[in-house]
Amino acid sequence: MKRLFILLILLSVSLEAKQAKPNIILLMGDDHGWEEVGYNGHPYVKTPYLDEMAAAGLRLDNFYAQPTCSPTRGSVLTGRHPNRYGIFRPGYSIRPEEVTLAHLLKDAGYATAHFGKWHVGPVKKSSPTSPGAMGFEHWLSHDNFFEMDPVFSLNGGVPKKFYGESSEILIDEAINYIEKKKQAEQPFILVIWYGSPHQPYSGIETDLALYRDLPQKYAKIQVSVTSTETGLRVKRPLRDVLTERYAEITAMDRSIGKLRNALRTLGLKDNTLLWYCGDNGIPPSGLRESRFRGLKGKVYENGVRVPAVIEWPAGIPKPRVSAMSSVTSDILPTLCTLAGIDTPKVPLDGIDLVPLLQGAMTKRSKPIAFWNFPVGKNQVGKPYIDPQLQKGTTPLVKQMAGIYTRNFKNNHHPKITENDFHGARAIISGDYKLVIDGDKNTGVELFDLRKDSAERNNLANSQAVIAKKLQEEMREWQTSVLNSLMEADYK
Repeated sequence: MKRLFILLILLSVSLEAKQAKPNIILLMGDDHGWEEVGYNGHPYVKTPYLDEMAAAGLRLDNFYAQPTCSPTRGSVLTGRHPNRYGIFRPGYSIRPEEVTLAHLLKDAGYATAHFGKWHVGPVKKSSPTSPGAMGFEHWLSHDNFFEMDPVFSLNGGVPKKFYGESSEILIDEAINYIEKKKQAEQPFILVIWYGSPHQPYSGIETDLALYRDLPQKYAKIQVSVTSTETGLRVKRPLRDVLTERYAEITAMDRSIGKLRNALRTLGLKDNTLLWYCGDNGIPPSGLRESRFRGLKGKVYENGVRVPAVIEWPAGIPKPRVSAMSSVTSDILPTLCTLAGIDTPKVPLDGIDLVPLLQGAMTKRSKPIAFWNFPVGKNQVGKPYIDPQLQKGTTPLVKQMAGIYTRNFKNNHHPKITENDFHGARAIISGDYKLVIDGDKNTGVELFDLRKDSAERNNLANSQAVIAKKLQEEMREWQTSVLNSLMEADYK
């Protein structure tokens, strides 16, 4: 009996050790604005499953991404600002030397898989920046965004068309993968990056029907979107566009509900960390009335603040709401801590949020910075990667430069000049946000986000000491970023 008792204790300890490492699923919407969820009070959009996650887990009310999609995706993968490795904007690739969360967790015994939008390089097998090269052992991915009946490449192979609603397709494939990893008793990290609600917009009839009665006032506003028939820009009434956009959000939300139900059925829900966020703020084609300033591509709140929720019953047993500022760069260091591994020995811009998950953090230890790098002809060095390896293969609806695929670029930076420090930029420290050249002729602006999240009241003159201090912090941070851009981190 004594031996049996000892064996039971050892077995219990062993099971607890196995449970210490959670499964991880990172979900990301494409162009999903902070206000476009039910739990943030949107008057029209229906997101019942994200609302359930927000009510059951940790709601991150002040969560940030970069102003556009590819830079944000780079920050998730590396924990570093994308300017450090040349992802200045969409269409730029990551650099092969970067260490990603998939590399790190794969080495720690995790199964690693990517589904959906990649957009930090081509997904073909020969690409040195494909999901496979960046640490994912399995991928069903697209070079860019996608709509209904999407085309994906499986593990870098010849692209294949899948028929149906794209969000549902991704989740069905992800669930199949999860079932296999459960049978193998292997912890997993899945990165699922949706193509919704990025334009051009579409939707299935049952989702469209939910939004047919939007106010007529939106019918009087014309917005520019991509035609699903020609792939070229057309003008359409905002009311029709919002109907389709909101239908895409609801379809994406429903797929999240399907994933949550699958995790529950498989007995994996308790120890699976499910983290949803958007990749940048709302685009012009989705903008109606808003409490925030700016839009996608800008460093103002409507360009960088995104919805974010974390559900993890084993680690977050009670619902909470955090007002502390956090950002996509925080994801890598947080996951490294949860997996019990070290972060890469390079400058990181994110921080470990595990104390926040545990309810023990209310103040951020490091500022959050945004920076639209001033790309110009005089700053372009030789290609970092053979241009042939940067050519995409997965077609999409939107035509660009006469083609329906996407190519990427990344260049060696020739030298640092004063002009390299320019471009719209912002830094958040505590309650204050400094914005420099956010719009044409706006100069230096300082906002108290706690009192003025709409960024209407410029305090740069009345709070000159704070403004100067944040400008100095911004300059110091930019110097570090440019040092990384010049490849110092790879030596």
